[in-house]
Amino acid sequence: MKINVKGVPETMIQTLYARAKETSKENPKIKDEMAVSIVKQLDYDFSQANQDKTMRSGVIARTIVLDKMVDEYLDKHKNTIVINIACGLDTRCYRMKGKYIRWYNLDLPETMNIRKQFLPETGPIYQIAKSAMDETYTNTIHNEGEDVLVIIEGLTMYLTEIDIKKIFSIIEHAFSNVTIMVEVMSPFMVKHIKEKSIEGSRAQFTWGIKNGKELEKLTPSFSFLKEVSLVEGMKQLMPIYHVLGKIPFVSHVSNKIIVLEKHI
Repeated sequence: MKINVKGVPETMIQTLYARAKETSKENPKIKDEMAVSIVKQLDYDFSQANQDKTMRSGVIARTIVLDKMVDEYLDKHKNTIVINIACGLDTRCYRMKGKYIRWYNLDLPETMNIRKQFLPETGPIYQIAKSAMDETYTNTIHNEGEDVLVIIEGLTMYLTEIDIKKIFSIIEHAFSNVTIMVEVMSPFMVKHIKEKSIEGSRAQFTWGIKNGKELEKLTPSFSFLKEVSLVEGMKQLMPIYHVLGKIPFVSHVSNKIIVLEKHI
């Protein structure tokens, strides 16, 4: 199947490929057979993604860290609705099956048109074809006071501070008890890093923040709970990161998953 996407939506093809490639290894650090199946069906030039080992390692490290964090959260909160913002072709909802009440995958209409061709989901997995900055998306989400977990990965670094505040404001006004797990990039990396696999598209890194305390200042209705560096995932991929991770600069500039929460 021929896929024609540019800009930020194109990054979902690269991340899908990274998960498929890792799964196909002899001793994979993650298992995503659905990604392998979708990649086989795509008519797309993966040569750039194949050369971009840095991007692939980052995607796998993020998957390792977030899978663990989401799994642990769902184990502790049995009555949870999950909202996966900018889901792309993410398949975490299948790896976590049976651990949540409902799971909502949210992305732009052009992205969801592609997703539903490969993953035609029905309850308890739902699809919402809207921007995370469109406050009407929350009207589609059925919530009767359950815990809400929002996952935002691979998105914030392509946005602006105004966009980030808008996304958090919509979540804040729509839900009473909500936890957000959001991936952020450091300002240093935003300035100095380019991913070879997305150079051909119009996707560019535009926003970064140093840590969870800084993000809490930006979104005062939410309390900073903790942050986990993607170095933790890299340690499983490359043992050298057990040493590198102790260098303050490495941990400071690595992407992080920041956990914030809001309770009434």
